[in-house]
Amino acid sequence: MRPNKKLGQNFLVDDNVAQWIVNQLDVRPSDTIVEVGPGTGALTKHLVGRCRKLILIEKDRKLADELENHYSQHGWHFEVIRGDAAKYDIRPLFKEGKVKLLGNLPYSAATGILENFLDPPSPVEAAVIMIQKEVANRICAEPNTKAMGVLSAILQRRWTPTHLKTVGPALFYPRPEVDSTIIRLDPRDPGAWPLHCPETYAETVKKGFSQRRKQLHNNLGVDGAKWQAIAKSIHCNPQTRAENLTIRQWVSLSNHFDKHPAQNVPAIEEELFDVVDENDLFVERVSRIDVHKRNLRHRAVHVFLFNNEGELYLQKRSHLKDSHPGKWDSSASGHVDAGERYADAVIRELKEELFVRPRKELKLLAKLKAGPETDMEFIELYRCDYGGKIKTHTSEIDCGGFFPLEEVADWVDDRPHDFATGFVTCFRHFVIKCLSDQ
Repeated sequence: MRPNKKLGQNFLVDDNVAQWIVNQLDVRPSDTIVEVGPGTGALTKHLVGRCRKLILIEKDRKLADELENHYSQHGWHFEVIRGDAAKYDIRPLFKEGKVKLLGNLPYSAATGILENFLDPPSPVEAAVIMIQKEVANRICAEPNTKAMGVLSAILQRRWTPTHLKTVGPALFYPRPEVDSTIIRLDPRDPGAWPLHCPETYAETVKKGFSQRRKQLHNNLGVDGAKWQAIAKSIHCNPQTRAENLTIRQWVSLSNHFDKHPAQNVPAIEEELFDVVDENDLFVERVSRIDVHKRNLRHRAVHVFLFNNEGELYLQKRSHLKDSHPGKWDSSASGHVDAGERYADAVIRELKEELFVRPRKELKLLAKLKAGPETDMEFIELYRCDYGGKIKTHTSEIDCGGFFPLEEVADWVDDRPHDFATGFVTCFRHFVIKCLSDQ
């Protein structure tokens, strides 16, 4: 096999280093591992037979054919994907559970591949990758260094990068002109930063680094007394530049520009719910905490929000939620407040959780009775078709994304424990209704 210059191929030819790289991933028999750019199989041969499922993504069709022909003879459970890893649809990976990522990434495509696999929502629980030293330095950059930039600030909000080893050109064929660095990326604790809006954070970071030589307040268009107050609140020099801020300071800074309504959601202990009987008739008004503690019947709404492609938006619940923290759930959902109508609660929840104001009338899909399968909630399920932008807030949602209905159905069937109880009930009711309507 001859390396393809157009694809930027530099094959790793040192077997000791290849084995060392694989060992940094802590491969277990239950793992699903995605290897990007396996090439001639330098890393692959140390993976096959060691994990539950191995997915190889190779853009070079000849190499992909060679890998498939070679390893299929041994009967190992692996799959070869012929295509561009930067454009690979990662959504089917969610039903595999947590996934580990490995790869000797092409220099020219590394950033695009990392964005595809690591931007939230991501099924990846750990990644070990070898990339150009310069890119690795940017990913692992510390504040007050020239390497600190948009890539550093965006990636480090969700991931903790660790520099493992830098290797020279002699380990590759053909030899590249630069060194390569092996790094590991692990998810950050969801409570690592102050509560914030991820979309506003990204907008603030990109704007702040738009002209590196300028002072930060000039890039952000904030000056005078207002900037002095902001700088003081985030503990930075008013003359600071973007590269000087820590991730925590970026998060705090973004909150000064955030208008997300989730910032003003009442504390849990302040909320009151209407307790109802088996016919959804009012019985008494009780605090949220007591409703859940006593397992009383109450009211809730769920919304299935669809984009123009007919894909369903799923949210991953915040780790702060008192029920089903960190689980996947409906696009928007929540309790009906005391004295509130179901229809009004739907509009409120869409705004509070997704910053969405529906342009079309919402469609009531079903009303579900209160029981164990709904966490003792009477649920009205609505459909919302929406083609605009979505903005979330970590007080309500960890992350979210659109998924094809077929993928959601397979995911729910394979791993129902990944989801909040009410969503599973709502989704299965929705699927049955869709089938009956056809």
